Amino acid sequence: MIDKRVTQFFRKHHVLTIATTVDNEPWCANCFYVYLEEENAVVFTTDTDTRHGKEFVKNPVVAGSVVLETMVIGKIKGIQFQGIISEPEGELLSKAKWAYLKKFPPAVLMDTRLWLVSLTLIKMTDNRLGFGKKLIWTNDARHATQDARHKLNNT
Repeated sequence: MIDKRVTQFFRKHHVLTIATTVDNEPWCANCFYVYLEEENAVVFTTDTDTRHGKEFVKNPVVAGSVVLETMVIGKIKGIQFQGIISEPEGELLSKAKWAYLKKFPPAVLMDTRLWLVSLTLIKMTDNRLGFGKKLIWTNDARHATQDARHKLNNT
């Protein structure tokens, strides 16, 4: 079970950094997101003509972060995550689109292409709980990551 402080942090914020890698070349981009608690996933929109869009089509294993900007060391909070990215379909697409447009109504005017990161590892730092305190959740990240790489290599 994911600690409620983690889910609250995801829900409270709206910008993530998504990191990709292809051919040992890393890249990152910032995107508006919405968190789907039942799916333990983040949803964002980007085009496949962006560098990160092209890269996660080639390699669905991604990492990212959501941070609280502060100069006060005792208030530092943030999440680092790993996951598997995909385009939602069917009922999941409807749910993701509804949640995204509810949080970002102007996106209704855009031609949005939604992406979903199914989270496999979450590490939250919260210095309010003690300096360097970490909350860690995993869904057997190594196995999920290996499965995604296996699918990638066999396509």
